[in-house]
Amino acid sequence: MQLESILTCPRCSHQADEQMPTDACQFFYVCKGCGERLKPLAGDCCVFCSYGSVPCPPVQESGKGACCR
Repeated sequence: MQLESILTCPRCSHQADEQMPTDACQFFYVCKGCGERLKPLAGDCCVFCSYGSVPCPPVQESGKGACCR
């Protein structure tokens, strides 16, 4: 299981290597490039599933739909 993901901001394309939490979904993330507050796209459980290079740990383990509700 990968616990690091590269988040890419859809507004400014800034990329940041971030550690994913294993015990909770991260619903918001503030871009370190432009300050945009990111939230998951419709159908995604967290910012890592929407903007990351690697989906969150629960999705990695059990597939989409297995994450926090």
